Amino acid sequence: MIAIGDIHGCSDALQTLIKAIDPTPDDTLVVLGDVVDRGSATRQAVDMLLEIAQQSQLIALQGNHEEMMLRVLDGESPQRWLQFGGIDTLDSYGFTGDFSAIPESHHAFYHGMLDYYETDGYFFTHAAYKHDLPLEYQPVELLRWHSLREGLPPAHENGKICFVGHTAHKEGEIMDFGHIVCLDTYCYGGRWLTAMDVRTRQTWQSDPAGQLRTD
Repeated sequence: MIAIGDIHGCSDALQTLIKAIDPTPDDTLVVLGDVVDRGSATRQAVDMLLEIAQQSQLIALQGNHEEMMLRVLDGESPQRWLQFGGIDTLDSYGFTGDFSAIPESHHAFYHGMLDYYETDGYFFTHAAYKHDLPLEYQPVELLRWHSLREGLPPAHENGKICFVGHTAHKEGEIMDFGHIVCLDTYCYGGRWLTAMDVRTRQTWQSDPAGQLRTD
């Protein structure tokens, strides 16, 4: 099982990681949210994920950026989303004032994103969690918006290790707190997109230009 941190429109980095991982039909890839915004190639990144879903098991979590985007698609004011990278996403779709530029397959992908994902020994959210609540009762605000800089939650009552994104490490390093592992390594800011096999802890990283990290 392989978790992938915040992609943020960095399709070249994603392509490099997928080539390095070479997933099989038996592999499960968990995308931790924030596929969209900030980087220049959201559409291309989603196209790639849709292709991966045809050959492997793909689980995509909804991040706070997808939440903002979906609210706009449902009719809310776009001002906040545009301030936080929405313009880059719309440009990738060739937006000229009509949301029909976004293919139906992409609408289905965004609307099909999960709040969390749980397996034996592990669970996955975009941002964080409340430690003493079962996952099915978690507040969406914590799952999608809470920064680990505002407070690190204790280990969850289920005893499982949690993998998250959202809290970008500006130096591009993985933040491993034992019970929480954060894989947002600031790709859109020039650092790395990170993928990790959650069981073996094998790690792959690529920069925005698609160069695999070797050090």
